[in-house]
This record gives sequence, structure tokens and C-alpha cells, in this order.
Amino acid sequence: QVQLVESGGGLVQPGGSLRLSCAASGSRFSIYVIGWYRQAPGKARELVTFITSDGSTNYADSVKGRFTISRDNAKNTVYLQMNSLKPEDTAVYYCTAQEGRLLYWGQGTQVTVSS
Repeated sequence: QVQLVESGGGLVQPGGSLRLSCAASGSRFSIYVIGWYRQAPGKARELVTFITSDGSTNYADSVKGRFTISRDNAKNTVYLQMNSLKPEDTAVYYCTAQEGRLLYWGQGTQVTVSS
């Protein structure tokens, strides 16, 4: 079982920045594919980005050039740097850890982009 704890969410004005963190338990962190999903009110959950064990990354078109995912295996932590935030980025952001067919979810952190 992997425990994931997200932090760093909050209220930010359009054009602002936030950095989300996802801290994971366990000793196998370095082999996990770590992802960030988000779910806005009334919308389906969507994959925002993920990072593989070798550091390869992938981004949804809606966040390319604005969001950056990174990982620090020594700290069992993944970061999501979000810049140039837009109101449509408002959502609950969830961290996931995948190992094979197993997918673990965090509890989520709220990000609200509003003036």
C-alpha cells in the first residue's frame, strides 16, 4: 500500500503560480510512474501530467508550456510547478502512483484561480 499526500493548493489570481507537492510512503518510490489528475466541478477527472521512473514526462495540451512536473526520489516527492494559471485550471488536483496494474490515489488538494 502506498500513501500519497498532496499539499500546496490554494487560492491564486489569474496569471499567478503555485507549486503542488506529492509525498509518498514506501521504499519503491523511484520505480513508480507519478501522475497528476484534476477534476473541476461538474467535469470528468482528467490526466494533467505524469513522470516516469526515468524522468520522462508528458503533459495535457491544456497545460503545456505552463506546468512542469519533477521528482526528487531521495525525498519520495513529486512536484507540480504551475505558472500562468487560468480560471479554467480551478480543480481538485490528485496525485497518483502507478506500479504495474496498481494505481494509488492521494486525497487531493484544491486549486482555485480567481480574482
